[in-house]
Amino acid sequence: MTKNYDLVILGGGTGGYVAAIRASQLGMDVAIVEKEKLGGTCLHKGCIPSKALLRSAEVYRQTKTANQFGIETTNTSLNYLKVQERKNEIINHLHQGVQALMKKGKIDVFEGYGRILGPSIFSPMPGTISVEYENGDENTMLIPKNVIIATGSKPKTLPNLEIDGQYVMTSDEALEMETLPKSITIIGGGVIGVEWASMLVDFGVEVTVIEYFEQIVPTVDRSIAKELESQLEKKGVTLITGGKFVSHSTNEEKGVTIEVEVNGTIEKVTSEKVLVSVGREPNKVDIGIENTSIEVENEFLKVNKYNQTKESHIYAIGDVIGGMQLAHVASHEGIVAVEHMAGLNPIPINYDNIPICIYSHPEVACIGLTERQAKEQGFDIQVGKFPFQAIGKAQVYGEVDGFVKIIADKHTEDLLGVHMIGPHVTDMISEVGLAKVLDATPWEMSLNVHPHPSLSEIIGEAAMAVDGSQIHI
Repeated sequence: MTKNYDLVILGGGTGGYVAAIRASQLGMDVAIVEKEKLGGTCLHKGCIPSKALLRSAEVYRQTKTANQFGIETTNTSLNYLKVQERKNEIINHLHQGVQALMKKGKIDVFEGYGRILGPSIFSPMPGTISVEYENGDENTMLIPKNVIIATGSKPKTLPNLEIDGQYVMTSDEALEMETLPKSITIIGGGVIGVEWASMLVDFGVEVTVIEYFEQIVPTVDRSIAKELESQLEKKGVTLITGGKFVSHSTNEEKGVTIEVEVNGTIEKVTSEKVLVSVGREPNKVDIGIENTSIEVENEFLKVNKYNQTKESHIYAIGDVIGGMQLAHVASHEGIVAVEHMAGLNPIPINYDNIPICIYSHPEVACIGLTERQAKEQGFDIQVGKFPFQAIGKAQVYGEVDGFVKIIADKHTEDLLGVHMIGPHVTDMISEVGLAKVLDATPWEMSLNVHPHPSLSEIIGEAAMAVDGSQIHI
């Protein structure tokens, strides 16, 4: 069977289905090929399930400390099966929502494995999609005018550390745990590793994090990393930075022993389970890239600012092209790609204006350059920093640790970067994102009158602190 489309999208994750909706809005006849479930990693194995678990961990932590608010609780206990049930209910609800959006947009969904074919009787250019089905049904041939590759990524693994799903896991397997371990070692202290560390320690698990670099979450501003390290250690997480994985051994009674080299010395860490969180790699194998002239650079598909590959009618978005590997980035890359193929001349994404969030406790949110990056790029900078300790709503809320740090160009007053750690900063970063998009200066940010009392007041105070005119400290 063959079918013709204006656009066929390989992958129905966040980037893929958002691109499909935008293409449908523009009058295109669209199909998605997805081998698993619409919503992809973000909905089923990443953003949504992990945040659902983090929310349960937050409620559990707050319940145990409710007495500081005058609320007396007794016999607080954790039912992890119900935690998992709630997570699954959220996933199912959102999955049904995505399916409804596909029907609304009259977007065809093919539940199979999609592969790009080279020039053939169907098309003189590469891009015909062969859809293969697990049940052995005859392949379907989709003949599109344009293609978007949105195949996402999968967890990276380490040599000599086999993922068995029982003792050694990636986040995929960890999300499906029916019971919590008493102890766990997390190899990798990046965003995913830190979120799992925060979640599990709040659930009462003994947590050790091993990070190869000298600070956890190496991409964030050093001052943020130091505060995050301090707060995680205060919660009971053991952090080993500058640690290189060497080997492991498994014992049914003791669990898994990890050997790690730190400053030339071998240290051993034993725990019931191990979570490998060392990044993600693109899903590009066996999707037909070799049948095209698409270029691969540093493992990822190479694209231009409109997300076009070397094959001008084939675009690529999301984790498969590398970059920031965030769901919200993939979505906007999909919109840019679709609008470009439709001839709308979209504005390319400025990745310096993209917020990065870590949903640990405390939360972290960043946008733009770190202080080190700004100095390395030759900027003469001014820095404003303001603590949550001085914010009334933070005192009321009961979370006063953390701060907001604003970095500006001393001569032009341009906003270079904003770095936040503390309560609800993953929500507040959007205000800063808008300031970056509108090219606002810290002085202009300070003109925005924030309601009192609110946590958002800290943004205005930090903006004023750039030139030393902050009020409450």
